[in-house]
Amino acid sequence: MKATCFNSIYAALILIGLATPVLAQEIFSPSVDKSGNISFPADYRSTMEHLGSWFVPAGGASGFHHVYTERESVGYFQKNGVFPDGAVLVKELLVSEANNYTTGEGVHSANGEYKQWFVMVKDSQNRFTDNPVWGDGWGWALFKPGNTSKNLATDYKKDCLACHVPAKGTDWIYTQAYPALSE
Repeated sequence: MKATCFNSIYAALILIGLATPVLAQEIFSPSVDKSGNISFPADYRSTMEHLGSWFVPAGGASGFHHVYTERESVGYFQKNGVFPDGAVLVKELLVSEANNYTTGEGVHSANGEYKQWFVMVKDSQNRFTDNPVWGDGWGWALFKPGNTSKNLATDYKKDCLACHVPAKGTDWIYTQAYPALSE
């Protein structure tokens, strides 16, 4: 009887928003398990909002970089200037090719071939201190085509952080390319 009463009260608190922090802690992110292993959010294109894109013309990371996050995370960022804990950012890298069109010569387009995906999960509470892909407020992951079930990043300091150093002042995220965050 007491457990039923407690469950009813807890359910009521959730409905009015008073128990949200407890609930958020329990489900942190659907892309993260209890050990901090980050999984590839396969449905990101249909469930997330496109934040913006980059084009890298040369090098190993060349191609189109499209970045996505949850719609709720965009709203939270617009109000607070930071991503909420549990926010998932997905950056897909697509191969580009240049062709001549009536609009110009050497016009680049994505050809549909994926190079890789980077996934970051916001964690300001440092939940996974024993997991080397977590730190500096984020979980860091790299996935390649053909095996999106395995995070290839093994240590975020070695595998990920160097590319983000110029964005340290904006919580390691290059927010200037994401117009959706300021709309």
